[in-house]
Amino acid sequence: MVPGNNTQISEFILLGFSKEPELQPLIFGLFLSMYLITVFGNLLIILAIISDSHLHTPMYFFLSNLSFVDICFISTTVPKMLLNIITQTKVITYEDCLTQMYFFLLFVQLDNFLLTVMSYDRLIAICHPLHYTVIMNPVLCGLLVLISWLIGALNSLLQSLLALRLSFCTILEIPHFFCEFKEVIQLACSNTFLNNVMMYFAVGLFGGGPFTGICYSYSKIVFSIHGISSAQGKYKAFSTCASHLSVVSLFYCTGLGVYLSSAATHSSHSSATASVMYTVVTPMLNPFIYSLRNKDLKRFLRRFFRMAAIKGPIVLGLRKCQLLQHSKH
Repeated sequence: MVPGNNTQISEFILLGFSKEPELQPLIFGLFLSMYLITVFGNLLIILAIISDSHLHTPMYFFLSNLSFVDICFISTTVPKMLLNIITQTKVITYEDCLTQMYFFLLFVQLDNFLLTVMSYDRLIAICHPLHYTVIMNPVLCGLLVLISWLIGALNSLLQSLLALRLSFCTILEIPHFFCEFKEVIQLACSNTFLNNVMMYFAVGLFGGGPFTGICYSYSKIVFSIHGISSAQGKYKAFSTCASHLSVVSLFYCTGLGVYLSSAATHSSHSSATASVMYTVVTPMLNPFIYSLRNKDLKRFLRRFFRMAAIKGPIVLGLRKCQLLQHSKH
């Protein structure tokens, strides 16, 4: 591209899902509902783990971190899209776009790393139950989470700094509802060879590596469960990791499906629609998967909603009494 065609840009245009004005209220309502469900559901899991001393174990420590990351993950993209629909604009500034890319990369990597750490936790719990508390001690658990944050933050910073060196032409439309890293790179006029190399290297190392680790952990778990003689013992062992296996399958299958579908159709619009599965739907479904398949969380949630049902009328009655006393005076 001729250097004269390059320009100092200040903003990008997020095309979103549809240009039809009549569809915007429907899209707004749908994504607002999914966002609120995700935030509320994951906050409930964090509250359950903090409040119940029986849940102060390594597995639930990692789960609380995953719930926090899922809240941050969906908050990186959806609020900006909702704001754009309200203000009827599709603009995102250059600085906001880079910031969004950084945090999106950070939280998607953290999801990846935490799922890997959780699979290792299940491996130790099932294959080495007698040494579980010694191996998965609080120091190791804290270090695993800290290392996940450090690697994610450093790689996201590196990718974002490499994006800073790019110059862009006059076509600044991103066929997505957020600043998706690959789409932004494709808009650049300057040489993107280094960006592409580093991007695919990071995907292979920080995506393929954890996925291999998860596959290894579950292959060992399957062999270990197969060696258990009683059917009840097999069921109990498998039930301890069924929730995590469901979340892993959902995360990787939807993520893989997005890239395979975009590669097959070569359509950015279909890729944007498919990416909703792992950027919005997966964080929304995680609390349901864990709460429905986990007896400890189900027990807490039943107690929580029972207390809310009891306290609600009491608080309302007290409020009415206060209003009556105030009216008498």
